[in-house]
This record gives sequence, C-alpha cells and structure tokens, in this order.
Amino acid sequence: MISTQCMISTREGESPTRYSCLIIDHDDTAVDGTRRVHYPAHLKAMEVLRPGLTPVDLDTWFRKNFDPGIMGFLLDELALTPEELAVEHAIWQEFTARGTPHFYPGFLEALAAYKARGGHIVVVSHSESHIIRGHYEGQADGHGVVPDLVFGWDLEPHMRKPSPYPVRETIRQLHLEPRDVLVVDDLKPGVDMAKAAGVDAAAVGWSHDIPSIRDFMKRTCVAYFATVPEFAEFILQ
Repeated sequence: MISTQCMISTREGESPTRYSCLIIDHDDTAVDGTRRVHYPAHLKAMEVLRPGLTPVDLDTWFRKNFDPGIMGFLLDELALTPEELAVEHAIWQEFTARGTPHFYPGFLEALAAYKARGGHIVVVSHSESHIIRGHYEGQADGHGVVPDLVFGWDLEPHMRKPSPYPVRETIRQLHLEPRDVLVVDDLKPGVDMAKAAGVDAAAVGWSHDIPSIRDFMKRTCVAYFATVPEFAEFILQ
C-alpha cells in the first residue's frame, strides 16, 4: 500500500493537511452510486434504446466515465440522438429518484470530524443537487454533515465538472484561496476540474480498482486513498 504521507508536497512549516475545504465527488467517492443506481439505469436505457447492442460491463462503464466522460460516451460512442438522450435522462432520473445508495462506512464520520474542526465540505457531482442533498439528509445518522455548497448535474452543461466553475465559485463564495482547496474524486473529470482551477486533487480507490484508472490517479494526484480510513487519517491530521 502506498503511503499518502510521502505523496504530499508541503511548504516549510506547514502541516501536510493544509486544506480548509474539501470539494468531494458524490457517486463512488461518498456513496456506492454506480453499482446501485447509475449502471442499472444505463442497462435499462440500453434495453430501451439499443436492444440489439450488448451493453458494456461494469468495469468498462467505470472506464468510460473516466474517459471520455459520460457525455462523450453517450454522444460519440453510442451516438444517441437528442430525442434518445431525453429518454436516457428520464430513465436515469427514475432510477435516481427511487434508488438510495449507501455512504461508505466511516465516510460520514470522517466528514463530521473534519467539519467540527472548522473545515468546509462542498460536493461537486454529476448527480442532481437535490438528490445529493437528500442522501446527506437521509443518511446523516446524527453525524450532522451538511455540505456548505452542492454543484450537480442541474448546472448548465458548460458549468459542470470538469469545468473549473464549481471550484472557482466555491473559492469565491467561501472566501478561500486555491491553496485552501482539495478536490477528492475517483475519476479523471474531477482531476481535470482541479487542474483547470489550479487546486490540488486527491484520488480515492475504494469503489473500484481498475489498473488504468488507479495508475493515472496515483500519477497525477497529490494523494491516493485506497480505503476510507486512509482518507480520514489524512484529513484529520
């Protein structure tokens, strides 16, 4: 296991955990959203829209979300028309409305402890904002974790991750500096967003362990967390 400690660049006299704001992904970072909701929704959409096409398997679905991203996959590879995209979106909303993924064990506790120390929590995700807030409100279990800001799929397309807009808006609204912010994500769009906004990114690997994704994230991020306890230890140091 690679230690997160040795992967952090620090300034003289600073603690390795120097971030006062975590910008965290939702699905497959906070909750097990792909396995429980998003991939089943995709299978249903393919059953309706491309009944003669064998859908990609789960690992390939992760890889497609990693690169070229969900819209690149739907538009360029599956060649969905605007009308078909509307059907796909309606199916996806049906699944997200009725499916409730679980937070990974220990994740909410870590965020609650981080907030208790004065840290900010912001969520940037390709899920819709009201769905994300509903997950936190429904699963808090007394931990009292309420994100300061949520930026979801309901943004205009040019403002969604990997656009730097959510990071820049976080910095503006919370009166931060780029050095205060750490993006935490399991896939490349989050890293691209962080890079475009000039902030650090850390990777999580507890939802999937696909070599090509893992290698990229370890190579490009300031830290890689294979488990939730590693993440918790880092943000609470």
